[in-house]
Amino acid sequence: MNFLNEVAHRFPDAVPFAAGRPCEEFFDLDALPRYLNTFQQYLSAEKGADDRQVRRTLLQYGRTKGIIHELLARTLSLDEDIEVDPESIVVTAGCQEAMFLALRALCATSDDVVLAVSPTYVGLTGAARLLDREVWPVRETENGIDLDHLVEQVMAVRAAGKQPRAFYLVPDFANPSGLSLDLDTRRTLLNLAAEHDFLILEDNPYSVFHAEDSPKVPTLKALDTNRRVVYLGSLAKTCFPGARVGYAVADQLVVSAGAEAHLLAEELSKIKSMLTVNTSPLAQAMAGGKLLENGCSLVAANRAEIAVYRRNMCLLLKGLRKRFPESHSRGVSWNIPRGGFFVVVTVPFIADDAMLEHSARKHHLLWTPMSHFYAGGGGTNQLRLSISVVTPEQIENGLDRLLALVEEQSGQLTG
Repeated sequence: MNFLNEVAHRFPDAVPFAAGRPCEEFFDLDALPRYLNTFQQYLSAEKGADDRQVRRTLLQYGRTKGIIHELLARTLSLDEDIEVDPESIVVTAGCQEAMFLALRALCATSDDVVLAVSPTYVGLTGAARLLDREVWPVRETENGIDLDHLVEQVMAVRAAGKQPRAFYLVPDFANPSGLSLDLDTRRTLLNLAAEHDFLILEDNPYSVFHAEDSPKVPTLKALDTNRRVVYLGSLAKTCFPGARVGYAVADQLVVSAGAEAHLLAEELSKIKSMLTVNTSPLAQAMAGGKLLENGCSLVAANRAEIAVYRRNMCLLLKGLRKRFPESHSRGVSWNIPRGGFFVVVTVPFIADDAMLEHSARKHHLLWTPMSHFYAGGGGTNQLRLSISVVTPEQIENGLDRLLALVEEQSGQLTG
C-alpha cells in the first residue's frame, strides 16, 4: 500500500485506477456539525441523557464497545436483514482494528491458524503477520471459493497439529477480485463451518454497491443460524473514511473455566481496551448522525454514490469490450463483477511493481498488481482496476492508455 501511495504521489496526473477509496464527490464538510447535532438530539430525546451526560458521552473517554452500537444494529436489520443484540457489536477504529481484535481473540497461540480465500485483502494478512499467526490460503474459483480445497486445507491444518480457527473472506464484490458467492455456495460454506468446527470472518464493506440488474444475495450472517459468522463491518465506504469507524458483530458464546458464558464481543472489548481504549466518540457521533438522518439505512445514505459506482462499472466493462473484442483480444480478459469497486484484468505480460512504475511514467496510468494479494505466488499476469474515484472521461482515457500499454508490451514480447 505504501508503494502504491508513493507511485500515486509521484504521478498525480495518472489515471487513478489503483485507488480503492470511495468517491469524494459527495463529501460535505458543512454536514458534519449537523450530524453531530443530530446525534446529540438522539442522546437527549431517545436515550434520555441530560446536557451533562451528553457532554460526557461525546467528550470524555467512552464506552469501549462504542456508543452507536444500537444504531448499527438497526442498520444491519434494515439493510442486511441481520438481527443481532446490540451488545454483540464492538465499534472499532476502522474495520482493520476489528480484524485485528478477531484474530487476536480467536488465534490465541501459534498453533491457531486462520484460513483465507486467495487472493485476499492485504489488511487481513498484515494483521496476521503482526500477530505472528499463519494464514493458510484457499483457492478462489470463477464463482468464489473452491470449497473442496477449503476442506482439504482444514484437514491439512489439523494434520499438522494445528487448529483451524476461522476462515476469512469478502463474499460480496471482494477486494481484490470483485467476485461474489452465490446463495448455494453461502449455505454450503455455513454447513462446512459447522461440520468442521471453524468460524467464518465475513468482511462486508461493499454489499450496498450491487449492480442495478443484480439481485441482492443475503449475507452469510443473515443466513447464520448457528452463530458461526463473526461479521466485520465498516462505515469507511458508506459514510466517510476519515471518521475511521468500523465494527465487529461477535455474538458467539464463550465458555471459560470458572466463569459464566459470555459473548465473544466481550473478549474483543477486553483486547480493544488495551489497544485503542475506545473509538473516538466524536467520530462515532458524526457517523451516527448520518445514520439517523437516513433512517439508519446505508442504502438510503448512499443513493448518489451507488449511482456513480454503477455508472462507472458499466462504462469500464463496456470500454474493455470495445478495446479488446473477442475476435482480437490481444490476450486480454477480465471478470465481470456484479457490483463493488474492482475488476481483475488478465494481460499478456508480467504485471508487477516494475511494470506499474513504467505504466505510470510512460502511459500515465495507475493500477494495482494482483500478485500482492496472493500467498505463495499467483496473479503475476493480472492487474486490478478500481472504478471508485474515476470520472467517465478518466475511464475512457485510462482504457486507451491500457490498450497502448498492452500493444507496447505485446510488441516487445513478439519482437
